[in-house]
Amino acid sequence: MNQLTSYFRNNLRQNGMVIALVFIMVLFQLLTGGILFRSMNVNNLVLQNAYVLILATGMLLCILTGNIDLSVGSVVAFVGAVAAIMMVDWGLPVFLTIILALLIGIAIGAFHGYFIAYMRIPAFIVTLAGMLIWRGLTMVILKGQTKAPFQRSFQALAAGYLPGRTLSIGGYNAIAVLIGVVASIIFVVGLYRSRRSKVKYGFDVAPIWIEIIKIALIVLAINLLTLSLADYNGIPIVLVLLAGLVLLYTFITQRTIFGRHIYALGGNEKAAKLSGVKTKKVMFLVYTNMGLLAALAGIVVAGRLNAATPKAGNMFELDAIASCFIGGASAAGGVGTVVGAIIGGLVMGVLNNGMSIMGVSVDWQQTIKGLVLLLAVIFDVASKKGKGV
Repeated sequence: MNQLTSYFRNNLRQNGMVIALVFIMVLFQLLTGGILFRSMNVNNLVLQNAYVLILATGMLLCILTGNIDLSVGSVVAFVGAVAAIMMVDWGLPVFLTIILALLIGIAIGAFHGYFIAYMRIPAFIVTLAGMLIWRGLTMVILKGQTKAPFQRSFQALAAGYLPGRTLSIGGYNAIAVLIGVVASIIFVVGLYRSRRSKVKYGFDVAPIWIEIIKIALIVLAINLLTLSLADYNGIPIVLVLLAGLVLLYTFITQRTIFGRHIYALGGNEKAAKLSGVKTKKVMFLVYTNMGLLAALAGIVVAGRLNAATPKAGNMFELDAIASCFIGGASAAGGVGTVVGAIIGGLVMGVLNNGMSIMGVSVDWQQTIKGLVLLLAVIFDVASKKGKGV
C-alpha cells in the first residue's frame, strides 16, 4: 500500500493531467452529441493543434531553465512570410525554401540566446523585444497583405497524408492500422525494457498490475487514434513529424548530458555552474533550439493556411506556455517533461475544439482557458507545499 501511495504521489501532476484530459474528452464527447470523436474531427484536432505542440516542445526547454519565450508567435509569422516571398516572388524550390526558413529560425533563436546567455539580459525583455521586432518586420515585408498560394509539396507537410489510401483493411486505411500496431509493440517493448533496467539497478517501480493497466490503456488509445484516422484519410504527415519530435526531445531531456544540464540550470543556476555545467552555453542552445522549432511551426502554419498573413501566429506563445504549465512544468524551472507538455497542449486543443463545436463564444473560450491555466499553476504551488518545498 505504501508503494502504491508513493507511486501516485511521485507522479501526481502528470497522472492528474492525464485523468483531466480523459475527463475533458469524455465530457465534450457527451456535450457535443458524439461529434468530438468522429473521424473527421479527430483529424482536424491533429492538424489544428500541431503547431501548438511543436512550440510547446521547444517552450518546455525554456521553462525548464526558469524562463519563457514571448517571441515565438511573431517568429512563426516572420518565417512564414519569408518562406512565402522565397517561393511566390523568387520562385525558389520548396526543399530549399524549407531549409533556408529553418536556418533563419536558428539565426533568430541564436540572436535571442546571445543576449540572454552572454549579455545577461532577462529573457522576458529580450523575447518581448523579439516579439515586437519580428512582428514589425513581418508587416514590413508583406506590406500588410496576404501572400499566396504555395506549391502542393509545401502544403503537404501541414495538410498532407502518408501514401497508401488505396490499401485498405475492412474499409480502413491499411498504413494507418499497421502504424498503430507497430507503435503499440514498440511502446510495450520500450516500457518492459525500462522496467527491467530499473529493477536491475534497484530503482523503485510501480506494482506490476499498475503497469499492465497503464500499457492496456495507452495501447488502446494509440489504436483508437490510428483507427479513427484510418477511417478518414489516413495518418497526417504532420502527426509523424510531431511523434518524431516528441521521441527525440524526450530522449534529449531524459537520456543525455545536455538534458540533465537543462534541468540542473533550472533547478539552481549557481549550483549548476559550480558543478561544471556551462550554463551560458546551455541557455544559448536552448533559445537557439526554440528558434528552430518556431520556424518549423511557421512552416506548418503557412502550409496549412496555404498563405502567409501579417496576423499569423498571434497569441501562439501563450498557447505554448499554457500547454507546458498545464502539463506539469513548474514556473520556477527545473520540473517538467515533453510528454507532459504534449498532454497540456491536448487539453488546450480539446477545450478549443469542444467549445467551438458547442458554439461557445470566443470571449468565453478565452475566459475558460485562462481559468484552466490558473488552476494548473495553483495545483503546482499546492503540490510543492505538500512536499514541503
